[in-house]
Amino acid sequence: MAKRDYYEVLGVKKSATKDEIKKAYRRLAMKHHPDRNKGDDDATRRFKEAREAYDVLSDAEKRATYDQFGHDGLRGGAGGAGGFGAEGFGDIFGDVFGDIFGGGGRRGGRSQVFRGADLGYELRLDLEKAVSGDTVTIEVPTQAACETCDGSGARKGSKPSQCTTCGGVGQVRMQQGFFSIQQTCPACKGSGTVISDPCDSCHGRGRVSRVKKLSVKVPGGVDEGDRIRLSGEGEAGRNGGPPGDLYVEIRVNPHKIFTREGADLACEVPVSITTAALGGEVELPTLEGHVSLKVPAGTQSGKVFRLRGKGVSTVRDRRQGDLFATVLVETPVNLTDAQKSLLRDFEKAVAEGGDKHNPRADSWLGTVKRFFDRIGQA
Repeated sequence: MAKRDYYEVLGVKKSATKDEIKKAYRRLAMKHHPDRNKGDDDATRRFKEAREAYDVLSDAEKRATYDQFGHDGLRGGAGGAGGFGAEGFGDIFGDVFGDIFGGGGRRGGRSQVFRGADLGYELRLDLEKAVSGDTVTIEVPTQAACETCDGSGARKGSKPSQCTTCGGVGQVRMQQGFFSIQQTCPACKGSGTVISDPCDSCHGRGRVSRVKKLSVKVPGGVDEGDRIRLSGEGEAGRNGGPPGDLYVEIRVNPHKIFTREGADLACEVPVSITTAALGGEVELPTLEGHVSLKVPAGTQSGKVFRLRGKGVSTVRDRRQGDLFATVLVETPVNLTDAQKSLLRDFEKAVAEGGDKHNPRADSWLGTVKRFFDRIGQA
């Protein structure tokens, strides 16, 4: 099978800069890395293909040779079309995958930097605030850069020195037969530097525990489980690395009247027997006020009425949802003797009227009778 053009593999133009090539490789490497695609042979093949292309195009000399002679000009060269030597393999991962997975260093004697950890925060809101939006002040425990030493970890007036074990790379290379293996430097724990005179405030860590106050703008229409990303508001990085992000996850408190399903609201509406039987109007609450719900005569308990446009909108769809009101016919309680007597008279009058007053009950009784008849004949 013919090799694909290296520029095509990485998805860049032939005029791409070194940074553009590195960025394209990082994206493909993250997508197809074997650790993220276990058992996927196609992903492994694409990962190796991208790695090979990056090894050539990130090297000025190899790239010039490839641009002039193509794949044929690289045959026999280490790290070219024929394969990767152990040294070349380690260089790629030290340069690129360290940035991706947080363990990589800087070559040429510079100490490593580490991105700060992302943080999560649960923000509880009432339904009204979730629907309308709000600006909320939160307090987040975090690791911030030490102000005394400006995050260096060294006492003021001093500075970290380069680790002599790894030469400031943060990793040491061990040769095991044919293979060359890179691992975190045991002396500096991967930082590339050592601190002989630590800062009194942070004790050499470069970071201190702190509670940070933040103002969070909550957009209208957020729902349970939605997340708001605050870039750079996570933990401070180490050795001057960038901070992580803060993810604010929305939790909506249960409402006394409404339940929510996306843009729709639902509620239960208790009505009296008289209203259900004779019809009438009841006041129905909404998040914006109230509306009048017309209850037709003969309405049964469990009947659902749909009020269009009386729901809410979401952050993804500004269309206004609907309100679904379920009627619950209430049975009177704590009746007086006189009231009970009136109900017995009413029940007698209804019975004399036949099934036209209680169609459901009579239909159900008929079904039950036929059921027992079948059992008796079996």
